[in-house]
Amino acid sequence: MGELVLAAKITHVPSIWLSLQPGKHFGIRRPAELALSEVGRRARERGADTFLIADTHWMNSIGFHLNGKERHSGSYASHELPHFIHDLEYDYPGNPELAELARQEIVAGGQKGLVHTYRDLGLEYATLVPMYFMNPDSNIRVLPIGCNVYSSIEENRRIGEALMRAIRHSDNKVAFLASGSLSHAFPDNEVAESLLNDVSSEINRKVDMAVLDMWTTGRAAEFIDMLPDYNRRCSGEGAMADTAMLFGMLGWRDYKGSGEQLCPYFGSTGTGQVVVDFAVPGHDTMASR
Repeated sequence: MGELVLAAKITHVPSIWLSLQPGKHFGIRRPAELALSEVGRRARERGADTFLIADTHWMNSIGFHLNGKERHSGSYASHELPHFIHDLEYDYPGNPELAELARQEIVAGGQKGLVHTYRDLGLEYATLVPMYFMNPDSNIRVLPIGCNVYSSIEENRRIGEALMRAIRHSDNKVAFLASGSLSHAFPDNEVAESLLNDVSSEINRKVDMAVLDMWTTGRAAEFIDMLPDYNRRCSGEGAMADTAMLFGMLGWRDYKGSGEQLCPYFGSTGTGQVVVDFAVPGHDTMASR
């Protein structure tokens, strides 16, 4: 029987990749770099063989989609911010078996699930940036699931539950990554560059900080109750599908665990960012912390 060994909310912002490049922005995201590397270390220590990633930059309009290719390889340039991310080469093993199990469980739950192996279906940067730090030797398999931008919080709760059933029916040890921001209100183009290291709204910052307090003090039910409004009012990235999937996997309002914040909260081009490792029910993670 398969097992969820890690569940984390992570950042993937392009400024992390910019932070690796020589020049005036070198090192600006070092705490996030270290936090992503630490999540990868914990995943390996817990025996993870697959990263299952809710990728908020693989945005779908109809249904729920999994990239079930046997191998993911190519070179990536961001269409959104090509001056931040370009010529990012990657090569990771996939997990078509778990992709198919996930599809079956999504369909069994009454939703539309599809697995794709198209040659030109590459990976997006919400997968690629974290994998650069977490999976440097490419030994852990990679399975992205897209985020439907027109989906509801309730739909994504059910997707998270379906993914958890699929993991249990598999032979895999899985690390789940909710790859997306907290608040996600982009500033106007004319001032965007001035907010490289800031959040676009003080209200968003304060709500993000309140959310982090709920997560780190084990108040999941309180957070779940406000999640639909949080998504709507704070411009949730990818409908906050990744976050709803994460809590759906962990037990939703019944989740009694808490998250460990691995880097300071930071703003990036107006958006709120962080890395948080959540305790997995029934799995002793304290030894690796």
